[in-house]
Amino acid sequence: MIVRKQPNGELILIGQTDHSRLVGQLAAHWGNRDFAAPKPYESVVRAAFFHDYGWLSYETSPLINPETGEAYEFRALPFNPRQLEAYEGCIDWLAGIDRYSALIVSMHRTGLWQTRYQKITHPSGRYNPKGVRPEIQEFIARNEAWQAKERAAFDQAEVWTNYCLQQVWDLLGLYFCCQEPYEEHIEPVPTNYHSPEANVRLTMKPAGAKTVAFEPYPFNTRPLRVQIYCKRLGASSFPDVETFRRAYFQASQELLEYELA
Repeated sequence: MIVRKQPNGELILIGQTDHSRLVGQLAAHWGNRDFAAPKPYESVVRAAFFHDYGWLSYETSPLINPETGEAYEFRALPFNPRQLEAYEGCIDWLAGIDRYSALIVSMHRTGLWQTRYQKITHPSGRYNPKGVRPEIQEFIARNEAWQAKERAAFDQAEVWTNYCLQQVWDLLGLYFCCQEPYEEHIEPVPTNYHSPEANVRLTMKPAGAKTVAFEPYPFNTRPLRVQIYCKRLGASSFPDVETFRRAYFQASQELLEYELA
C-alpha cells in the first residue's frame, strides 16, 4: 500500500495493484523513433500491468501499525511469510498464461532484494525493501533457479533489456504514486535491444499543474495522459484495525490524472 498523508489530515491510499496498472499504462505506450517499443510487446506489457498483483491478497485486509494507528506504507510492512506465498502465487498464475511475462515478474521480484541487480544507478536503492531474511533468501534461490531454466528458451540479452525496462517503468510508477511530481531522473534507460551501451538519462520535471516534462520523451503519444486509482480517507490514524478497514472500504474513490509531455 502506498500511503500519502495530506496537509489537511486526509489520507490517500494507492494499492500496489493500482500502481501496477499505472506501470502497465507506461509500458503500453513506450516507444517512438528514439526508443524501441517493448519486444515481445504483449508479454512485456502484460508483465508490467500485473507485476505487483502479488499484493492483491494484502489489499483485501490491510493493516495498521498498532503503535501509531497509521496504515503501513509498503516499505515498512512487517515481514509475513504469507506475502511470499502471494508473490509466488502471482508468478505461478502468470506462468499459466504467459511464461515470458512470469519470467520478467519473477526477476523483478527477486531483484528488488538485490538492488535491482545493479541495473539502475539512479535512483539507487531508494525503494528497495530492507533486510533479507532466511525465508526471503530461500525464495530468491528457488526463483532464480527457475528463472535460469526459463531464460534458456529465450534471447538472454533481450530478457535482460526487458528486465531493465521493467525497473524503469516501476520507478516511474513509484515516482507518480508516492508523492506529487518533482524534479528527478532515472538512469540508465535502454533505448533499443541491439546496443546495450545506447542508454540514456531520463529526466522528469514538473511543468505545470499535473503535468510532467520528460527529456528525452519515450512514449508513442504526445502528450500521454495517465490515471491512478486511489482511495481518499478522512483521517490518517485510527484507534484499531477494524475502524481503519471500515474507513478503507467506505472511502471515496478517485482518479489522480497526470499529463506526460
